[in-house]
Amino acid sequence: MRAAALYSAAGSLLLAGLAAAPAGGAPAAPGAPDASGAAELRGTAVAAARARAAGVDFGACSAADVPEAPGGLRCGTVSVPLDYAHPDGKQIRLTVSRMRASQKDPHNSKRKVPRQGVLVYNPGGPGASGMYFPLIGMVPEWKRIAAAYDLVGYAPRGVGRSAPLSCEDPRRYFKAPTASPTHPSEAYKRERVAAAKAYARGCAQRSGSGLRHYTSLNNARDLDVLRAALGEDRLTFMGASYGTYFGALYASMFPSHVRRMVLDSAVDPDPAKIWYRSNLDQSAAFEERWTDFREWIARHDDAYRLGNTPAKVQRGYDTARERLAGKAAGGKVGPGQLQNAFLAAGYYDDFWPSRAAALSAYLHGDPQPLVRLAAPMAETAAEAENSSAVYTAVECNDAPWPTDFAVWDRDNTRLARVAPFETWDNAWLNLPCAYWQAPRRQPVDVRTGPGELPPVLILAAERDAAAPYSGSVEMQRRLAGSVLVTERDAGTHGVAGGPNRCVNAYFDAYLLEGRLPARHASCAPRQEPKPDASGGRTAVEVRRDGVKGSSGRR
Repeated sequence: MRAAALYSAAGSLLLAGLAAAPAGGAPAAPGAPDASGAAELRGTAVAAARARAAGVDFGACSAADVPEAPGGLRCGTVSVPLDYAHPDGKQIRLTVSRMRASQKDPHNSKRKVPRQGVLVYNPGGPGASGMYFPLIGMVPEWKRIAAAYDLVGYAPRGVGRSAPLSCEDPRRYFKAPTASPTHPSEAYKRERVAAAKAYARGCAQRSGSGLRHYTSLNNARDLDVLRAALGEDRLTFMGASYGTYFGALYASMFPSHVRRMVLDSAVDPDPAKIWYRSNLDQSAAFEERWTDFREWIARHDDAYRLGNTPAKVQRGYDTARERLAGKAAGGKVGPGQLQNAFLAAGYYDDFWPSRAAALSAYLHGDPQPLVRLAAPMAETAAEAENSSAVYTAVECNDAPWPTDFAVWDRDNTRLARVAPFETWDNAWLNLPCAYWQAPRRQPVDVRTGPGELPPVLILAAERDAAAPYSGSVEMQRRLAGSVLVTERDAGTHGVAGGPNRCVNAYFDAYLLEGRLPARHASCAPRQEPKPDASGGRTAVEVRRDGVKGSSGRR
């Protein structure tokens, strides 16, 4: 699902010899998901051995990697095969960033902290870059982890300068103003079907035969090559959102290569949910989160003057949509741009004050706060187009999709009757997969047995819409020995290293000491945001915008 600059809690607060299998033992126990095939398995072993021998030649970060990077941040590249079945064939280079462990106790400057290796992070998407992640070590909540670990981020294949994908001319990517009907007409549906077909053709034409190799399975294989290049026998990994899915694939394929693993806001790994059904579940969950937001606005009617009930707030939002359909604010903000801005509030309740204030100002005669918030920025078009291309390629390649629009029409029409807020916009985003021109794969049955994998920490907010909570429950069921920590009655997407001290205590104890609670633990919710009728963004929102991550979807 499309959303604006999503980075999980991490980004929101900032801003050896060749063997028949990878070093450390067989990649999976008998019956565990292999899906890679023997050729891809051998290719991963070849690539990992080469990467271990070559290492990563870290140096100063270029402006293309991380603009205005601080001196301690270093960047490099790792070579991986485009096609793991042919490891001697075409190679692509993934960009990597690293900040060395400070080894300084943030509470006692005289105490030296033992280094525990590297912590590799992926922020999700598909299509988001983790190149900025090492800077999170400057945030107070992360200083203890930054003392013990080298913080490592990277741009996955297709993202940024890592063999970038493109499906259309970036100069045409931001089309504004646009419509966003909750119950589209037959004529509008025909327009969107035509647009989806054109987009799928563009992906095939601009990316060529290599398009088929942008998959979650290859993202997991790339992670093992990165592990080897960093000199790690066993990897400490943190994935957020979509990053939890290929992190789980990695755990299933290479369990003996895992040291510790944090899965923050897990998506449902059930093969039946990848990815068509997952998107329907997501749209349903966003309706609940939209209700949460409207209830919050209604409780603060004295600040926003949008009504003292959720129904009245909805009427105000609908009024804004109708007005923008007639005349775009600032010439660029129509119903589609309004929807994108408020969708972001479904991911992060830190965004609630600025969105509510902008809607209030617009309805009371001042469109400028909404224009500042929702108008697309031309300078971000190339990054956004690249992110969208990777998102589409990975999800379309990963699994079968309905190829008859009648199926999409039936399912989304039914869902939109009870969940109109995001259903059809989510469908249009993913519709190119119905007309995809690269081969589709069968999803892997992610699963590990007792003792095959070190205990994994899963973190989730109970009302998360982008990764509905049921996905984290399913993830725990499939990864034997994993532990789930729940932030109750909360919905922010990505909870690690955020403002919830209870969650952070479990997070730190696991990464720093290897300690886990019982099978399931829970934390009280974080505080709700305070109203701010001025329209100013919160400090957290400013820091998140300062981390120029790609548009994440999950």
